[in-house]
Amino acid sequence: MAKSTITIASGKEMPLVGFGLWKVPKETAADTVYNAIKAGYRLFDGAYDYQNEKEAGEGIQRAITDGLVTRAEIFITTKLWNNYHRREHAIEMAKKQNDFWGLGYIDLFLMHFPCALKYIDPTAWWMDETGTVTPDNVPIRETWEAMETLVDSGIAHSIGVSNFQAQSLRMRVIPSPPALQIEHHPYLVQSELIQMAQENGVAVTAYSSFGPQSFVELPPAFSKRARGIPLLFDAGPVRVVAEKYGVSAARVLLRWATQRGVAVIPKSNDRTRLAENLAVLDFQMTDEEIEAISGLDRGLRFNDPGFYLSNYPLRIFA
Repeated sequence: MAKSTITIASGKEMPLVGFGLWKVPKETAADTVYNAIKAGYRLFDGAYDYQNEKEAGEGIQRAITDGLVTRAEIFITTKLWNNYHRREHAIEMAKKQNDFWGLGYIDLFLMHFPCALKYIDPTAWWMDETGTVTPDNVPIRETWEAMETLVDSGIAHSIGVSNFQAQSLRMRVIPSPPALQIEHHPYLVQSELIQMAQENGVAVTAYSSFGPQSFVELPPAFSKRARGIPLLFDAGPVRVVAEKYGVSAARVLLRWATQRGVAVIPKSNDRTRLAENLAVLDFQMTDEEIEAISGLDRGLRFNDPGFYLSNYPLRIFA
């Protein structure tokens, strides 16, 4: 059996396969998380942006009360949203998010995007009432140093970044982070970024492992780039491997990442798929099969605020 955890540079062990809370409705989040714990999940990936942290925390608290797990067995990742990058806002927001979860501490706290937006009331989301997105001139270093104090105070055990590219990491505007989360699937392989991270001891987590499948159900502005793109489940190299090993295409896509040391955070409400997504370490692809799937690369990014925020584009990946 392959190793089931990945080591963060801070020395903490994080499960290699977790459950992503993006798009989980807050009304069902507590039950969804509780059932995922029953299915064997121990890593839960959240964010203030997802607007379901409190409910997800309630599901975990119920599982702890029922004796299914202990707090130490659960690994929580969450993220600081863009409107709260100033030092005082970052610290205040992290404390609020920790209270939302109600679990005493956050295992891994990430900077969600390398982009500061103008502060708004922390009970709001990321746009004002007119839908305006306004950048703010806050150095990344200021936000990172604020996050470092969260470790010192015990609010977070580890900190890291999300949606950063090689330039941001190489410029050393922050110390080498122990963890990096990125969009990663065979249409967006980002092999050099992953190699650079792993060479520097940075643990990488992939989101949207199924590519366009994660975006086609979103509103038009967010799904436009995914429409008409062939599903990765139907891609030739994926289907060949699925048939060879007698597994689902979803398991192939998740194994393609985990076999290369990249953690994954798929989501499903279906109990059968919950179990399937978790069981992605019990078969091993050949190097040739890995390369064939990687050959599907199109450099196609679906989570791009420079594209879907057409009125106020944030050209993070330019």
